[in-house]
Amino acid sequence: MPKDRLLFAKEGRARYISHLDLMRTFQRAFLRADIPIKHTEGFHPHPFISIALPLSLGFSSRCELLEFGLLAGTAHEEVPTRLNAALPEGVRVLACYPGQRPTRELQWIQYAIQVERPGDAPQLCQAWEALLARESWVVEKPSKKAKSGVTTVDIPTYVKDYHFTDNTPDSATLYATLAAQNPGLNPSVMVKALTDECPQFPPELVRYTRLEITDGDGKIFR
Repeated sequence: MPKDRLLFAKEGRARYISHLDLMRTFQRAFLRADIPIKHTEGFHPHPFISIALPLSLGFSSRCELLEFGLLAGTAHEEVPTRLNAALPEGVRVLACYPGQRPTRELQWIQYAIQVERPGDAPQLCQAWEALLARESWVVEKPSKKAKSGVTTVDIPTYVKDYHFTDNTPDSATLYATLAAQNPGLNPSVMVKALTDECPQFPPELVRYTRLEITDGDGKIFR
């Protein structure tokens, strides 16, 4: 099983690379960088590569994790420089190291959610804050597992903390720590729920960025 990890960023135009295409991109990058990694056995071997908590299309991130198995002959310290020379613009390997902790210990993701609403950003923030302050805010979201195709989520139970900053009359940024998995909360669900509850304040543009991932104690997970 893979025992090594990459910490990488996905920004700029690279945020429009899909998860499957990103996996293929890394597979080719390892080949071009001449970095040997573990493969499956059999007639059609494929590399042991997996990305924890796949990122939604259009999202940026500074804290993505890729697991793989590094074979003897390449030092962890060499990997970032060699891979970055083979990766497309916007995908940057920040570190390579032995993975020690299981990814099931990942519990929280810190997001920056930047919204634009020319002239109405302060009022939009007030409406959003009032909704987040509720003890319960149940909304529906798509679900492939549910027979009906939808499931319900009570948003406040998946939000650890939040605050607004960088406010202007035209834009604001919500920093929120959301549940990562089993189950997790995609911030786009909050934005849609806001629009449904307050149709007079639909965001004109939304940018999502993952800032950090932490465990249950709030410690940075690597």
